[in-house]
Amino acid sequence: MSRTRALLERSPTAWGVGLALLGAIFFSGKAIVVKLAYAYPVDASTLLAMRMLLSLPLFLGALIFTVLREKNAVKMTAKDYGLIAVAGLLGYYLASLFDFMGLQYITAGLERLILFTYPSIVLLIACIIKHQWPQPWQLMCMALSYVGLAVVYGHETVLVGDNTALGVVLVFVSAICYASYLIVGERLLKRLGTIRVTAMATLISAAAILIQINIQQPLSIIVEQPLPVWGWSLVNAVFCTFVPVFAVMTAISLIGAPRVSQLGMIGPIATIALGTWILEEPFTVWHAAGTALVIAGVALLSMKKEAKEGAIT
Repeated sequence: MSRTRALLERSPTAWGVGLALLGAIFFSGKAIVVKLAYAYPVDASTLLAMRMLLSLPLFLGALIFTVLREKNAVKMTAKDYGLIAVAGLLGYYLASLFDFMGLQYITAGLERLILFTYPSIVLLIACIIKHQWPQPWQLMCMALSYVGLAVVYGHETVLVGDNTALGVVLVFVSAICYASYLIVGERLLKRLGTIRVTAMATLISAAAILIQINIQQPLSIIVEQPLPVWGWSLVNAVFCTFVPVFAVMTAISLIGAPRVSQLGMIGPIATIALGTWILEEPFTVWHAAGTALVIAGVALLSMKKEAKEGAIT
């Protein structure tokens, strides 16, 4: 641990940038891994349950390690437990479930672009809570992103199939759930720490998905999945869930959240590149134009939000 800390302290900026990029790319690989698992007869609920069951021991181990190291940890209240339960159901259960369901119908690239617009959804929810209208520049940034999505969606309905609309709706619901999770969990993450909140939220979501599967079908369906599905679920749990969480956390501590957020904009590009290479998904000039508009809109929204402290966030 001391050697690792010494390396981080020697060149914090380089390590921070590298870890931020690593986290963004690994997070983006989730859609690719899910698509590869769908080559076998497995449904979204079972696939999500396998991901949760495999990642849960890792997060619980990290939680125990963190608690043992922190002698003066913040004491949790009943309200904290309740909010973590809500956050887990929103961000780790519902958001993931709708996302996995949507990936059955749309390309990984379009899925990532839809999820990438979550800052605009956070903004709209915040406006509703505060009973305020978004500022004109915020509306323009949002319009830019959604015009880009419309360009990609319109082209994919021709190339992919009739179920594209269903997939888009499912993933957009996922983005709404994730944005709601961020609003609910923002103060919890700052006060209690990412590891504690993430581990407990993962536990809640794992219980929720297991209850759902038990209602729909026997739990033995999880054990009966073929070895390749278990393999891809393990990759999803470790390299697309656990590792990027720690990479992004460390990057934030080294270079700050704003820079990590900016570097995270490589995510959609990474997903599209991997989808084109591994899954042979279509990529045309229309995809490129739409992607550029989405990224530009989100980038402008994020940068202007940081520049204007009085803006609605």
